Amino acid sequence: MNNSKSDSYASAGVDITAGYKAVELMKQHIARTITKGAASDIGGFGGLFELDLTGISRPVLVSGTDGVGTKLKLAFIMDKHDTVGIDCVAMCVNDIICCGAKPLFFLDYIACGKNIPEKIASIVSGVAEGCVQSGASLIGGETAEMPGFYPVDEYDLAGFSVGVVDREKVVDNSTVKEGDTIIALKSSGVHSNGFSLVRKVFDVENNDIKAPNEKLGGKSIGETLLTPTKIYVKPVLALLEEVKVKAISHITGGGFYENIPRSIPKGFGAKIKRSDVQVLPIFELIAETGNIPERDMFNTFNMGVGMSIVVNKEDAEKALEILRANGEDAYILGEVVASEEGVIIE
Repeated sequence: MNNSKSDSYASAGVDITAGYKAVELMKQHIARTITKGAASDIGGFGGLFELDLTGISRPVLVSGTDGVGTKLKLAFIMDKHDTVGIDCVAMCVNDIICCGAKPLFFLDYIACGKNIPEKIASIVSGVAEGCVQSGASLIGGETAEMPGFYPVDEYDLAGFSVGVVDREKVVDNSTVKEGDTIIALKSSGVHSNGFSLVRKVFDVENNDIKAPNEKLGGKSIGETLLTPTKIYVKPVLALLEEVKVKAISHITGGGFYENIPRSIPKGFGAKIKRSDVQVLPIFELIAETGNIPERDMFNTFNMGVGMSIVVNKEDAEKALEILRANGEDAYILGEVVASEEGVIIE
C-alpha cells in the first residue's frame, strides 16, 4: 500500500492518491496488451521492451507520435471516453505500418484538469483496445493532473509507438511505376482529423448531436463522429507477407490531395475516378450542412478511404483477396500515372 499523501498539494487541486487509484484501475486493461517482448511492470520509471530480431538481418526502428485533437470535444459532450484511446493508438500505428513496420509498443500521455480515476481508466481501456488491435504492448504512460490549465472536466490525450522492420523490407515507393494499381481500404468514419471544421459545421456545442439522424442510418451525429479510427496493422502485415507492396498512405488531415502524393514518387500522380470513391454518408452530411465544396472535402477528410496501397497491376486481385480475407472492405481506387499533379480526381 502506498502511503504517499500531501494535503498541501491537494489544496492546490492535485490529488496524488487519485493517480495511484487510476493506475490500479488501468492494470486490468493494460494486461490485455502484453506481448512477448514486454519486460516491465506499469508503475516504474521506464517502459522496457526486449527486441526479438529473429529473421531480421538489418533492423530499423520506426516511430510515430500523435494525439486525438479536437475530436476530444465530442467525447466531452457525449460523456463517452472509452474509444478515443483507440484513435490515439490508430493515428500512430497506422503511420508506422506505412513503412512496413510491425508496431512493438505504445506509451500514452493524458493531461487533465482533475484526475477522476474511473474516467482515466476508461480512456486507458480504449488505448489498450487499440494496442490489442495492432498487436502492440502498452508498456507505460503518464497522467498529469493540471488544475488551472485544463478545465476540471476536460483532458488531452497523445501518445507514441515504436515498430521494427527489416531494412530490406521497408516500403519506400522506390519501385512505383506508371500503371500500378491503387487499392483503397475503407475508413470507419471521420477518424481523427478535420474535427475543427466538423465542430464548426454542426455547431456541436450548441446543437443536439445526440438525436437520431435518418441520413446516418438512425445513429446520432455525435455517435457517428465518435466512431473510432480504424486500425489497419494486421491486415496490412498479412498483405506484406504475400504481395510486393510498393507504397502505402495513411489518409489523415489534408485528405487525398496531401496524403496520397506523400507515398508516390515525384513525377507520378494518382488518377482516381470520383464515381469509384465509396464516400460514407457522414461526409455527404458534412458537405451538405456546411456547404463545403467537393475539392475542400477531399482536401480535408478521408472521404471513406482510410488508407491507400500501391501494388503491381497484376497483383491487385490477389491483394484484394488477402485484404478481404483479413476483414478489410478493400476495392480498387485508381492507378498511378505519369503526372506532376499529385492527385487527379475525374
